[in-house]
Amino acid sequence: MKLTDEYIYRQSQKHQMILLHLISVFKREIPDLTMHFKWGMPYVYYKKRMFCYLISNSNKDFVDAGFARGFQLKRNQDCLIGEKRNTVKSLRYYSLEDIDNAVLEDVIREAASLYN
Repeated sequence: MKLTDEYIYRQSQKHQMILLHLISVFKREIPDLTMHFKWGMPYVYYKKRMFCYLISNSNKDFVDAGFARGFQLKRNQDCLIGEKRNTVKSLRYYSLEDIDNAVLEDVIREAASLYN
Protein backbone atom coordinates (compact mmCIF):
# COMPACT_ATOMS: atom_id res chain seq x y z
CA MET A 1 0.00 0.00 0.00
CA LYS A 2 1.26 3.49 -0.85
CA LEU A 3 2.00 5.97 1.91
CA THR A 4 -0.77 8.27 0.68
CA ASP A 5 -3.27 5.42 0.92
CA GLU A 6 -2.04 4.51 4.39
CA TYR A 7 -2.41 8.13 5.48
CA ILE A 8 -5.99 8.30 4.21
CA TYR A 9 -7.07 5.03 5.80
CA ARG A 10 -5.60 6.03 9.19
CA GLN A 11 -8.04 8.96 9.33
CA SER A 12 -11.58 8.90 10.69
CA GLN A 13 -14.21 7.63 8.26
CA LYS A 14 -15.54 11.17 7.87
CA HIS A 15 -12.11 12.51 6.88
CA GLN A 16 -11.45 9.51 4.63
CA MET A 17 -14.60 10.30 2.67
CA ILE A 18 -13.60 13.96 2.30
CA LEU A 19 -10.04 13.09 1.23
CA LEU A 20 -11.17 10.47 -1.28
CA HIS A 21 -13.74 12.86 -2.75
CA LEU A 22 -11.15 15.63 -3.08
CA ILE A 23 -8.70 13.30 -4.81
CA SER A 24 -11.38 12.13 -7.25
CA VAL A 25 -12.26 15.74 -8.16
CA PHE A 26 -8.58 16.65 -8.60
CA LYS A 27 -8.03 13.65 -10.90
CA ARG A 28 -11.19 14.36 -12.87
CA GLU A 29 -10.22 18.01 -13.42
CA ILE A 30 -6.54 17.37 -14.21
CA PRO A 31 -5.95 13.71 -15.14
CA ASP A 32 -2.14 13.99 -15.29
CA LEU A 33 -1.75 14.91 -11.61
CA THR A 34 0.42 12.64 -9.48
CA MET A 35 0.19 11.88 -5.77
CA HIS A 36 3.25 11.93 -3.51
CA PHE A 37 3.78 11.72 0.23
CA LYS A 38 5.90 14.53 1.71
CA TRP A 39 6.23 15.96 5.19
CA GLY A 40 3.76 13.42 6.54
CA MET A 41 0.86 14.24 4.22
CA PRO A 42 -0.40 13.58 0.67
CA TYR A 43 0.73 16.09 -1.94
CA VAL A 44 -0.78 16.54 -5.36
CA TYR A 45 1.85 17.37 -7.99
CA TYR A 46 1.19 19.04 -11.32
CA LYS A 47 3.87 19.32 -13.99
CA LYS A 48 6.34 17.80 -11.51
CA ARG A 49 5.78 20.64 -9.02
CA MET A 50 3.90 20.85 -5.73
CA PHE A 51 0.33 21.83 -6.48
CA CYS A 52 -1.75 21.11 -3.38
CA TYR A 53 -1.47 19.26 -0.10
CA LEU A 54 -4.29 17.39 1.60
CA ILE A 55 -4.21 17.25 5.38
CA SER A 56 -6.59 15.93 7.98
CA ASN A 57 -6.62 17.88 11.24
CA SER A 58 -8.27 15.54 13.72
CA ASN A 59 -7.92 17.97 16.64
CA LYS A 60 -9.97 20.66 14.95
CA ASP A 61 -11.97 18.17 12.83
CA PHE A 62 -11.35 19.49 9.32
CA VAL A 63 -9.58 18.60 6.09
CA ASP A 64 -7.55 21.25 4.26
CA ALA A 65 -6.73 21.32 0.58
CA GLY A 66 -3.79 23.77 0.63
CA PHE A 67 -2.86 25.24 -2.74
CA ALA A 68 0.87 25.96 -3.07
CA ARG A 69 0.29 29.14 -5.09
CA GLY A 70 -2.88 30.06 -3.27
CA PHE A 71 -2.03 33.73 -2.79
CA GLN A 72 -1.87 34.13 -6.57
CA LEU A 73 -5.47 33.00 -6.96
CA LYS A 74 -7.95 35.76 -7.76
CA ARG A 75 -11.33 34.03 -7.75
CA ASN A 76 -13.20 32.46 -4.81
CA GLN A 77 -11.40 34.57 -2.20
CA ASP A 78 -14.39 34.30 0.12
CA CYS A 79 -13.84 30.53 0.28
CA LEU A 80 -10.02 30.45 0.54
CA ILE A 81 -8.29 30.57 3.92
CA GLY A 82 -4.89 32.26 4.19
CA GLU A 83 -4.37 32.47 7.95
CA LYS A 84 -0.74 33.32 8.75
CA ARG A 85 0.75 31.64 5.67
CA ASN A 86 2.84 33.39 3.04
CA THR A 87 2.02 31.47 -0.13
CA VAL A 88 -0.59 28.82 0.63
CA LYS A 89 -4.34 29.32 0.72
CA SER A 90 -6.65 26.45 1.42
CA LEU A 91 -10.17 25.21 1.06
CA ARG A 92 -11.28 23.87 4.43
CA TYR A 93 -13.93 21.21 4.88
CA TYR A 94 -15.60 20.03 8.08
CA SER A 95 -17.89 17.55 6.32
CA LEU A 96 -18.45 16.01 2.91
CA GLU A 97 -21.57 18.17 2.56
CA ASP A 98 -19.43 21.32 2.96
CA ILE A 99 -17.74 20.67 -0.39
CA ASP A 100 -19.04 22.91 -3.15
CA ASN A 101 -17.79 21.05 -6.20
CA ALA A 102 -18.21 24.07 -8.48
CA VAL A 103 -15.90 26.15 -6.24
CA LEU A 104 -13.41 23.29 -5.82
CA GLU A 105 -13.28 22.67 -9.57
CA ASP A 106 -12.87 26.39 -10.31
CA VAL A 107 -10.03 26.74 -7.78
CA ILE A 108 -8.29 23.67 -9.23
CA ARG A 109 -8.56 25.04 -12.78
CA GLU A 110 -7.38 28.52 -11.78
CA ALA A 111 -4.48 27.09 -9.76
CA ALA A 112 -3.48 24.86 -12.70
CA SER A 113 -3.39 27.92 -14.97
CA LEU A 114 -0.61 29.34 -12.76
CA TYR A 115 1.68 26.47 -13.84
CA ASN A 116 1.81 27.25 -17.57
